Amino acid sequence: MTRLSGPQQRFPDAREDLRNWTDAPDTPQTRSPSYRLAFNDPDFLIRDELRPVRLQLELLKPEMALAERGIVSTVILLGSARIPSPEMDGVATGGLAALAPWYEEARRFARLTTERAKATGNRHFVVCTGGGPGIMEAGNRGAAEAEGISVSLNIVLPHEQEPNRWSTPELAFNFHYFAIRKMHFLMRARAIAVFPGGFGTLDELFEVLTLVQTGRMEPLPILMFGRGFWERVIDWSALVEAGTISPADLDLVTHVETAEEAWAAIDAWPGAEDPGV
Repeated sequence: MTRLSGPQQRFPDAREDLRNWTDAPDTPQTRSPSYRLAFNDPDFLIRDELRPVRLQLELLKPEMALAERGIVSTVILLGSARIPSPEMDGVATGGLAALAPWYEEARRFARLTTERAKATGNRHFVVCTGGGPGIMEAGNRGAAEAEGISVSLNIVLPHEQEPNRWSTPELAFNFHYFAIRKMHFLMRARAIAVFPGGFGTLDELFEVLTLVQTGRMEPLPILMFGRGFWERVIDWSALVEAGTISPADLDLVTHVETAEEAWAAIDAWPGAEDPGV
């Protein structure tokens, strides 16, 4: 029996079958949805019964793309989509205007992070954001200004969030399932930078805190930019006094004010000297 090697294969691949299908004669049978190849039938793939398959596809598509690109670890930037860029400073009022400086700090942090990533051949410390406006845009923008790459994990929302123009196009992904998107935020994360934000930022923050606190995830630097903001939003000491968290749990986060302080905390983390850890 002759064994096949290299690119040879015994059966036609899916692409070949798709090409053959497009050349099929136009008949009532070939026009019927039942005749479509299952993997090329969107009406079939969006059925409720196919949800497990769609979950798997959303997990696999970004995972395979990042692995093919050689990206091993990321630095996650979280924060409000509403914090304005310098170009929009005149539009923001009240609290958002007061938070506007954090856009620039996120941008600076992303630039510093991207310089670190480039030194590893863009294998480690690659900036990763949610792909939208505000702090997410600042992260992708800082990476682009440093002439590097960045990952953006967009989500389909009722108001049609679009990927910001600073995202690296071939690393801009779009998700239907929040749960799978959250997994991709954390699967390669070497550090989490949390800038002032709202429900979405708090959701991601408490997700990672819970995973680390319960031992379901290895500890990593969780950098809270803007102590003044976060101590107004979250009364950590009240949780300790109530007994709902332990005093040691307060050490899960590190408060910082600048990009340089954030990177000093990352560099001080055990194993930081070896990006391959």
